Amino acid sequence: MPEHSALAHLMRGVVLAIAVAALAWLGWRGPTWSGWLGAGLIVFSYAIVLGLEFLLMRATAAPPRPAVAAVFRAWLAEVLEVPRVFGWRQAWRWRALADWLPGECRGRRGVVLVHGFICNRGFWTPWMAQLRARGHGHVGVNLEPVFGSIEAYAPIIEAAVARVEQATGMPPVLVCHSMGGLAVRHWLRSAQAAARVHHVVTLGTPHAGTWLARFSFTPNGRQMRQANPWLTRLEQDEARLPAVPMTCWYADCDNIVFPVASATRPGADNRLAPGAAHVDLAFRPDVMQATLDRIQAVKAN
Repeated sequence: MPEHSALAHLMRGVVLAIAVAALAWLGWRGPTWSGWLGAGLIVFSYAIVLGLEFLLMRATAAPPRPAVAAVFRAWLAEVLEVPRVFGWRQAWRWRALADWLPGECRGRRGVVLVHGFICNRGFWTPWMAQLRARGHGHVGVNLEPVFGSIEAYAPIIEAAVARVEQATGMPPVLVCHSMGGLAVRHWLRSAQAAARVHHVVTLGTPHAGTWLARFSFTPNGRQMRQANPWLTRLEQDEARLPAVPMTCWYADCDNIVFPVASATRPGADNRLAPGAAHVDLAFRPDVMQATLDRIQAVKAN
């Protein structure tokens, strides 16, 4: 398991800065309506940003667009999920559950968990608990540098896959959220590792890029823009390589990866999670259950 996480330090700083700013405003204005309102706006400013993302998603969607009520429910779910993931698990609890590769996992299908943009292995804490309860050995990676290029993550994925291979004696299943799916696709290409992977599951991965990435100027953000040269080259190279079985979960209310079809792939088992938002998609009970059942079936076979 990684010893350090630059993302965890960054998230802790953000959480503490927000808390200090809210308390400072409240201390300045006092316990008045303007004091509490200002402090609340500081603490929940992320909800406004999320709201803008959902508005852009719906405004740019091709008909039939998701219903306004569905978008509102997706926004509310994301407002509740984001602080749990970014403000707690990834900031303070990213090492709460260790990688789990006991001797008894030999001969059972293992799992590599690959997070997305501005995330770390703490993202997968609920998944790790479920995998361990079902007896699946697993490793969660930290993709760093946080704002580096996607190519830089290949050695990290290689090391995780090798660990699971060695512990289980079998090619693992890779479960990826968002940018993590692109990192795995690049690793598969660079290592020509199709035979070393049993199945890839992606959750809200911008396989064809995302409209929202036009506002990102980090190396990995630019690589997620629609029709950018890096993605085009990846598709061309993959056409000459053996295909890996893939399940792609996508959502019609994804506030980060849109248009909707961006999270699907030709030839994959593309599955819609109606009404899910981007982070919420990874923790929807139906998505988790179906993915865990697939891994369980793989183990039984």
